[in-house]
Amino acid sequence: MQTRVYQKENNLSLFKHLKESFADIWGSRFLARQLAERDIKAQYRQSYLGIIWAFITPLATASVWIFLNMSGTIRVTDTGIPYPVFAFSGTLLWSIIREAINTPSLSTNSARGIISKINFPKEALIVSGIYKLLFNSSIKIFLLFVFVFLFGIGFHWSLLLVPIVLLGALLFGITVGLFITPLSMLYKDVNKVISMGFSFLMYITPVVYAVPIEGMLRTVMLLNPVTPIILTGRDLLIGMQPEYLEYYLFTMAACIPLFFLALILYRISIPILVERLG
Repeated sequence: MQTRVYQKENNLSLFKHLKESFADIWGSRFLARQLAERDIKAQYRQSYLGIIWAFITPLATASVWIFLNMSGTIRVTDTGIPYPVFAFSGTLLWSIIREAINTPSLSTNSARGIISKINFPKEALIVSGIYKLLFNSSIKIFLLFVFVFLFGIGFHWSLLLVPIVLLGALLFGITVGLFITPLSMLYKDVNKVISMGFSFLMYITPVVYAVPIEGMLRTVMLLNPVTPIILTGRDLLIGMQPEYLEYYLFTMAACIPLFFLALILYRISIPILVERLG
């Protein structure tokens, strides 16, 4: 049997931790898939609507805004495309990003009883969450394509690039979620604050209305890193030239080193937190 020797090290090698983290991700891929299958089946086992719940919430949110806009209760600036397509695409893209941010925290916190009793690579929880995220996101992507054809936009080659943009959205969300996870394990208030923060963040993101031409809200929206993800995904979805493509690429380039750093932080902090909480 393999023998492991644990000893105190004076030098913290980030590269070593990153290498071991990727090795554990590869080694625990079967366990991650089993956990994901178990959770997906349990999620929809005793539900009458089943998998439909994956997109009922974003559809309900979009429907409210469409009703308010059509009834004249609110006035939304011209979006250049049919407003139902604008609202549905925005809320579905937003729900994918929001779920990606919540995934690491939910996957880790739901497995507290396991990680405190069984020694296994904790990265398997992250991979398991990504599997579930890809499953739910694929349903929403299919629904986005349905809306495109339903409202007469039709097929265009930029549709083939939409999944690539959404993978970038998942990378952004997972990166943010990995940084939040250690805090959410220590303090339950963190999840409540994040839930409230999402409600506010949605209104400074072009989800249900366009970026203003001028004013303070325009400045705030352009500083929001979620903005280029939403706008680029929507532009490609409807066949328009992405206006904020460079901003999107810059955001993705910044996410890559931050993802590696977040993965190292997760690997170092989770065993310590498990010992403390145990």
